[in-house]
Amino acid sequence: MTTTVESVHPAESVHAAFERCAAATPDAVAISSGDTRVGYAELDARANRLAHHLRALGVGVESPVGICAERSVETVVALLAILKAGGHYVALDPRQPRERHATLVKEAGPELILTQERLLPQVSGLAGTVVLDDPELDRGVLSGLPATALGAEVRPGHAAYVAYTSGSTGAPKGACVPHRAVLRLVQDNNFLTAGPDDAFLMFAPLAFDASTLEIWAPLLNGARLAILPPGEPSLDELADAVVQEGVTVLWLTAGLFHQMAEGPVARLTTVRQLLAGGDVLSPHHINATFAALPGIRVVNGYGPTENTTFTCCHIMDEPVGDGPVPIGLPVTGTTVHVLDERLREVPDGATGELYAGGAGVARGYVGRPDLTADRFLPDPHATEPGARMYRTGDLVRRRADGVVEFLGRIDNQVKVRGFRIEPGEIETALVAQAGVKDACVVVHTHPESGKRLVAFFVADDSVLPAALREAVAAALPPYMVPSLLARVDALPLTRNGKVDRAALTAREIRERPETNADFRAPGTALERELAVLWAGLMGLDEVGVDDDFFELGGHSLMVTRIVAHVAERHGVELRPRDLYLSSTVAELAEVIEGSAG
Repeated sequence: MTTTVESVHPAESVHAAFERCAAATPDAVAISSGDTRVGYAELDARANRLAHHLRALGVGVESPVGICAERSVETVVALLAILKAGGHYVALDPRQPRERHATLVKEAGPELILTQERLLPQVSGLAGTVVLDDPELDRGVLSGLPATALGAEVRPGHAAYVAYTSGSTGAPKGACVPHRAVLRLVQDNNFLTAGPDDAFLMFAPLAFDASTLEIWAPLLNGARLAILPPGEPSLDELADAVVQEGVTVLWLTAGLFHQMAEGPVARLTTVRQLLAGGDVLSPHHINATFAALPGIRVVNGYGPTENTTFTCCHIMDEPVGDGPVPIGLPVTGTTVHVLDERLREVPDGATGELYAGGAGVARGYVGRPDLTADRFLPDPHATEPGARMYRTGDLVRRRADGVVEFLGRIDNQVKVRGFRIEPGEIETALVAQAGVKDACVVVHTHPESGKRLVAFFVADDSVLPAALREAVAAALPPYMVPSLLARVDALPLTRNGKVDRAALTAREIRERPETNADFRAPGTALERELAVLWAGLMGLDEVGVDDDFFELGGHSLMVTRIVAHVAERHGVELRPRDLYLSSTVAELAEVIEGSAG
C-alpha cells in the first residue's frame, strides 16, 4: 500500500510567500535577536535592496550563491535576497575547514559568496565575496538601491538551495532542493501549526537542513524568527534563550533532546511544540518531557535531506510505551512507498525499503548525474508526468493504521548526533594520509557518550593517531572526525573477503588512545574527579591530566554534561567555550579553582 498526504499550498516561490506575509502584516515582528526587532516590511525592504545589489553582481534565475555566515539578522536578509534575485543559496558551514569549502564551491559553482568579516579568510579567493556586516555595504551601496522587489520569474521547480550530505564514494553530494519542496514543508502541513503568535528558534547551522524548517516556517506563516547568538550554547544557555525569546516551537537533534530531557527541560515553559529527530528517540526521554511540561506536543521527525527535512512525522500528545517510537505518517505533500528489491509494494507489517515521493523530492545531486539516476527513480504511482521518488536506503515497516516504523539502514550509512554520515567518506580521507594502508569507520554506542565514530586503521609505525586525527580534521567537518582512532595490524574480514564491520562494531576500546601528550596521572582531588568524569563519559579506563579532551574523543554533547557536573558539584558556572579554551584536565581544573576562589 502506498500512503499519500495531499498538499494544499498554492504553487509559488518561497520569497513570494514571504512577500504575501509582509504585505498582510507589515508591522509585525519578523525577526528578534536580543534587543533587536525587525518588522516584516523592514525585512522585505532590506532584502530587496540586497537583491538589487546581487542582480548587479550577476545573480539571476538559477544562479548558485554561496553563503558562509553565522546566525544573525543579516544572514536571514541575505537568504531572502538571494531568492529574490532568482538565485539559490549554497550554505558553507563556518565550522568546516577551508578545504571543504573549496570542494563544495568547485562543484556547486557559485561565483559569489556572502560572508561576515571574521569569516572572510575561510572563503576569500574561492569566489567573489560580499561582506554582509561591512558598514560600508549599507551606507555606501544598499542605501541608494530600490526597496521594491525585482520580480524575478522564479517558478516552483526552480532551485531554492543546495544542501550537502556525506557521500559513500569519498566525496560529499549536494541535493538541489526546489521552491515547491520548501513550501510543502512549511505551509499547510499536518505535523506543525504556525501562526502570528508563534516564535521559532534559529539554532541549527545553515548547512544542516533543519534550518529550512526553522527559518522558513515562521517567515512564511507570519510568525517570529528568534535568532540564537552564534556559538555553542550550554543546555542552560539554550533554555535561557528559549524563555527570553518566548520560543513556542523548538527543533532539537535527538541527542540534544535526550540531554535536555535529563537537564533543564522543565524551564522550557513557553514551548508548545517540540520537534526532535535525526536519530532514534528514547521513550524514557519523551515521557520525562511530558512529565516536566504537561500539555506540550512532541514530534518525532524523520526524513533525508533529499526529501526536504521531513518525510514522516509522529505526533505525540501524551506519554508513550516502552517500544520503539514510530516515525509516523507522511507529511503533507508526501508519498511513502514501502518496496522490496524489485520495487514491488510489500504488505503491511512486512519489512521493505522506504521510497519518498511527492513535492518534497529534490531535483537531484549537483553535478552527479550517475548518482542522481541511482537514487532518484521514476515514481510509478504518481499522476504527475515525470514525477520521481527518492530511494532512502532505510528499512521500515508500515502498520495497518498507516504509521511507519523505522528498522535500520540497508547500507553502512549511519547517523551520529543528528548528522547523516557515510563512513566511506571518512575512510577515504584516512587512507589519503601518508603511511595509512587501510581504514574502516564504524559506530560504537556508549551508555554515557552515546554514538561515536571509531576509526580502525592499518598504518606504518610512524603514523600517530593524534597526528592522523588532526590531518583528517583539516579535510572533514567536525561531526565527521572520528572520536577514537585505533591502530590494528589488519582489518578483520568475513568469509566473503569483505571487511567485517560487525566485528569492529562489537570490539570494545577502553584503553587510553594515543595523544600528543605523555600520560601524567592526576595530582589533586579536583584533577582526579575530572579525570574520572572524562573517562566515564568516553568509556576509557583512564585519562591523563595533559590529554586533550577532543583528542580523546570528546564532543559538544559531552561538554554540556561536564558543564552541568561542575555547576552541581562546585557551584562554578562554566561556559562551553571554557572547555574549548582549556581542553585538558589540568587546564580545566585551574579554571574551576580560579573561579571558585
